[in-house]
Parts: sequence; structure tokens; C-alpha cells
Amino acid sequence: MSSVNPASGVIATECVIVGAGPAGLFMAFELGLLGIGCQIVDSLSQPGGQCIELYPDKPIYDIPAVPVCTARELIDRLLEQIRPFAPGLHLGEEVATLQRGDGGRFLVTTSAGTRFDAGAVVIAAGIGSFQPRRLAVPGAADLEGRCLHYRVQRAADFAGQDLLIAGGGDSALDWTLELAIRARSLTLVHRRAEFRAQPASVARMRELAATGHLRQLEGQVTGLSFASQRLTAAQVTGPDGVVEVPCQQLLVFFGLHQRLGPIADWGLEMAKRAIRVDTEKFGTSIPGIFAIGDINTYPGKKKLILSGFHEAALAAFGVQHHLCPEQRQFLQYTTTSPALLARLGVPKPD
Repeated sequence: MSSVNPASGVIATECVIVGAGPAGLFMAFELGLLGIGCQIVDSLSQPGGQCIELYPDKPIYDIPAVPVCTARELIDRLLEQIRPFAPGLHLGEEVATLQRGDGGRFLVTTSAGTRFDAGAVVIAAGIGSFQPRRLAVPGAADLEGRCLHYRVQRAADFAGQDLLIAGGGDSALDWTLELAIRARSLTLVHRRAEFRAQPASVARMRELAATGHLRQLEGQVTGLSFASQRLTAAQVTGPDGVVEVPCQQLLVFFGLHQRLGPIADWGLEMAKRAIRVDTEKFGTSIPGIFAIGDINTYPGKKKLILSGFHEAALAAFGVQHHLCPEQRQFLQYTTTSPALLARLGVPKPD
């Protein structure tokens, strides 16, 4: 479990999880089943990782036994699932340094100055910390958060307005299809005729354009018009010259800058900006450090939420063995194990 040293302020814990996305949250659950306490650190201000940052209201269909749920619903359910284990949650803090301490333990320090003395570390940081590729147009920075957006928190916020969406990938097309039925008008701008998004999404977008539900333009946003510090229009430069597009809100989906940050300096064996792991326990090249989810790589790796859950289950046993190498490991089931049911807080049957 975890405790705080009153003199030093260091939080002693069995495991630190770096990342509060789906894989990191489920890792806390798997550790909890094994009776292992943990602290979770994430650079974002809320749990959920890419799910919440990029597509909170987008439906997900490939979670076992859940025919459909939104990303937000998935994160809410994962948070509810780990509630019995009460892991520490440190949001808005990036892990800044990691040092090997005495007895193979790790001293972990965050950007906010929080310090942990941990027996093991699990990196579940997705693609690392990330920043959107921004629109390089004069005045754009002043509109961020008001009229210019790089992510959508709630689709309802854009209902009944004139929208311009820039981009040609899955995020741009997903939100185009979602918002076309809500907006007063919607224009989609992409720099070329071909799109990177899923073909089915592109086909549906073209259907909506053909029936007048949206407007599609080839070109790039090269200028913005304002009135009383509000966006009124954007200039789109394309093959036929400059087109003035009236809009109240501009949504830009140019992709993300991936940044591993300090993790890249921890001496871990890497391959193409991902951490190499074994597939028995998802350990890294440094004993006691494990990596799960999109940040790791191994032969046959598939970047799916489902894969992250599988990796978390095996990594939890890896953490247990690292912490207590002499302890015999037992595979128990939540349907029958009194110990697991007690940890989950399930009342004993009458």
C-alpha cells in the first residue's frame, strides 16, 4: 500500500503508474486484485488519456461484453471499477525524473514536486504527452479556447452555429459527421482531394456534401476575419483562388506532436519511439519498470484498448513477482476467491 513520510514528504508505494488512460486505470485494478497499492500520475488535468482528449463522445464497439459505449463512459466505468482500491491520482503532473534507489526501488519526481519511493514503475503513457499541431495563421493563437479548438469536449457546444473544420484524418471526419447534423452550416477544408480517414467515413461525408448538408473545399486556411474579438470568417486558399467562408467556430485537426518527454532519457531500450518489452510480463530492459498500452512495442503489437487490458493483467503479475520474488503466485478468480471478493468490497453471502 502507500504511505507518506511526514519528514520528507515522500510517498512510499508499491507501484507508480505513469498514465491515467484506459490501460493505466485497468492496471490499477489488476494490481488491486493482487493486493498491490499504487499511485497514478498523468500530465493531463483529467483521467482518460487520448480517449478523453480526442474523442470523448465517440462510440467504441470493441470492448468485451459492452456492445457500445462512448470513450467518456468507458473511463467513468474504469474509475468506478478501481474505486475499491483507492489508488492515489495525481493529475496535471508530468513525471520529471526517475532514479534507481536502494534495494532496487525507484525515486520518482513529478513536475509539481511530488515525490514517490516506489518498488516498481508501470509506464502506461499512451503515445507520451502530446500537443496538437496548431494552425499557423496570424491571430489564431488569440482565438484558442473561444473560437478556435483543437479538440471537442461536448458536441452540443457547437449546435446551431456556423462551423469550419480543417483536416483530413479520422478525427476531422468523425467530427464532421457528428456535427453536420447539429450545426447551422458546416464546411470541411482539407489541403488535398484525398483523405487519410477511414474510407467509410469519407464516403459518408461525400454523401452529405452531395445533399447539401455540408460544404467540402480543397485548400488551406490562410487567414481569419474578426469582429469584436470574435471569429466571423476564414479565408481558404485552394486551386481556384481564395474563398471566404463565414464561420463562428473553427475546429482544427492536423494531428498531434508526440513527445515522450523525460521517459526518453530513462535508459530504456527503445524502437521507433516505443519501449521494447517482453510478452511474458511486459517488463522493459530495466528490471522493475514495465510498459503497457500504446507506448510499448513487441512482435505482433496491435495498438488497441483491448490489447492494453491484456497487457495490464500480465504486467500486474510481473510487478508482483518483482516485489516479492520468493512468493508463490496463484491465479484466483473473482467468481470464487474470498480474498479477491474482500478486496473488491463484495459483501459475504448470507
